[in-house]
Amino acid sequence: MPAKLSTHVLDLTTGRPAVGMVIQLLRTGPEPALIKTVTTNADGRTDGPLLDETTMAAGSYELVFHVSEYFSGHGVDCPFLGQVPIRFNLTDATAGYHVPLLVTPWAYSTYRGS
Repeated sequence: MPAKLSTHVLDLTTGRPAVGMVIQLLRTGPEPALIKTVTTNADGRTDGPLLDETTMAAGSYELVFHVSEYFSGHGVDCPFLGQVPIRFNLTDATAGYHVPLLVTPWAYSTYRGS
């Protein structure tokens, strides 16, 4: 598997990919920095990996999923969740990491996928 970081989002209220969700990728730690901001496509995925073999580096990262903005844009009230941050560590810069988000306006779940 090539070195990469990817994500996708599933809207569990519809059972379909979350189209149009804004996601920010940040490097955390002593010098925090916003790496990029992306929006999910028709498959609930980003167009290409968030990090690839040329940009992967071991360290601490955070994905921030703009959940309430997504649900509001689809006519669903989301007063409980605003932004969902997921902090994780990349320990092997040559490995593939996949961080999916399963979400409703009231709850979310994630895991390290393949």
